[in-house]
Amino acid sequence: MSQHSPARLFDRHTPPHMFTLVMLAGVSALSMSLFLPSLNAIAAEFDVDYGVMQIAVSGYFVATALIQIIVGPLSDRFGRRPVVLLSFAVFAFASAGAMLAGSGNWFLAFRLMQAVVATGLVLSRAVVRDLYAQDKAASMIGFVTFGMSVMPMIGPFIGGALQQYLGWRANFAFLTAMGMGMTALVWFDQGETVKNRGMPFAEQLRHYPALLGSLPFWGYVMCTAFAAGAYYALLGGASLVASQVFGLNPLQTGIALGTPTLGYAVGNYLSGRFSVRIGINRMALWGTIIASCGLGLSLIIALAGYESALLFFGFCTFLGVGNGLTMPNATAGMLSVIPHLAGTASGLGGAIMVLGAAALSGVAVSVLSADTGSLPLQAVMVASSVMSGIAIALVSRHHRKATA
Repeated sequence: MSQHSPARLFDRHTPPHMFTLVMLAGVSALSMSLFLPSLNAIAAEFDVDYGVMQIAVSGYFVATALIQIIVGPLSDRFGRRPVVLLSFAVFAFASAGAMLAGSGNWFLAFRLMQAVVATGLVLSRAVVRDLYAQDKAASMIGFVTFGMSVMPMIGPFIGGALQQYLGWRANFAFLTAMGMGMTALVWFDQGETVKNRGMPFAEQLRHYPALLGSLPFWGYVMCTAFAAGAYYALLGGASLVASQVFGLNPLQTGIALGTPTLGYAVGNYLSGRFSVRIGINRMALWGTIIASCGLGLSLIIALAGYESALLFFGFCTFLGVGNGLTMPNATAGMLSVIPHLAGTASGLGGAIMVLGAAALSGVAVSVLSADTGSLPLQAVMVASSVMSGIAIALVSRHHRKATA
C-alpha cells in the first residue's frame, strides 16, 4: 500500500501524477527511436560510414548504462525530483546541440550527452516502487511503461516524416522542445517520494553486497537484459535492413519500426491488468515464450526462402507483446529485492540491461549487409529471447525451492 498522499496533477507537494510518470518513461524511449529513419541521411551529410554513425545507437546505449549507474544512487540520496529536473534540462541542451552540429564528431558528442534522458525511465520505475508493493508495482510499471510503447511506436513515424519533408535536424528540434516541456512538467508536478532526505551513500554501500549477491536480482536483471537485447538489436539493424534489404524509404521505415511497439503496448496493457492476479514470474515467463516462438517462426520462414518487409516486421510484433509482458514484471522483481534501494537497483539493473543490449546491437550490425539479408538479425533476436526465458525460469525455480 502507498503511504503517500494521492497524486494531483500540477501539485508538486504530492507524488507525480501518472501522466507525468508515463511521459518520463516515454520521452526516454522517444529519444532512442525518433531519429532512426534519418541515420543513413546523417551519415551521408557528414560523409562518414554507416558503421561509424551507428555509434549514435550503440554508443548511446553505453552512455545510457553509465547514466543509470549514477542516477540511481544519487536519487536514493538526494531524491527523485532534483535528479530528474537536472537531467531533462541537460537533455534539452544536448538536443539543441545535436540539431546545430556542424560535424559528425560534434553530432555524436551531443547525441551521447542526450543519454541523460534515461533518468526519466530509471526514476519513473523507482517512484512506482516507492509507492507500491511488489505485485502492485508490476501492474503500475506496466501502465507507466505504456509510454515506452506509444512513443517508439509514433516516434519513428514522426522522425521519418520530419526527415522526408524537413530533414534530419528537425528531429532534434522536436526533441529540444520535448526536453524543455518535460523540465517544466517535472517542475510543476513531480513531488518527492523519497522519505527523510534519502539514504546516505555510506549506508547504501553497506546494502550492496546483499543486492549484488542475490540470485533473484541477477536473474531478473538478465531476463530484462536479454529481452531488451532482442529489441535493441532490431533498433540497431533495422535502418540498414529496411533500406538496403527491403528498399523502404525513411517514412516507410518509421512505420515499420512502429510494429513491435504496437505489440509492446498490448503486452503492457496485459501486465497492468493481470500481474497482481497471476504473479510477476509467470507473466514474465509467458512473455519470453511469446517472443521466442514468434521470432523463431519468423526465422524458420526466412530460412525457407521467404523474406519480405511485411513478414519481417510483422513477426516483430510478437517480440513487442512478449517484452510488454516480460519487462514490467521482471523489473518489479528486480526493484523488490531491497525495496529501499529501488533507485540503485533500477539504475544498476538498467545499466546492465543496456550494456547487454548495446553488445547485441553491435553484433547484429557487424554481421548485417545487403547480401546477408535479415537472417543474422533474426538469429540474434531469437537467441536473446530464449536466453531471457531461461533466466526467468531459473528465478522461478529458485523461488519455488525457497518456499518449499
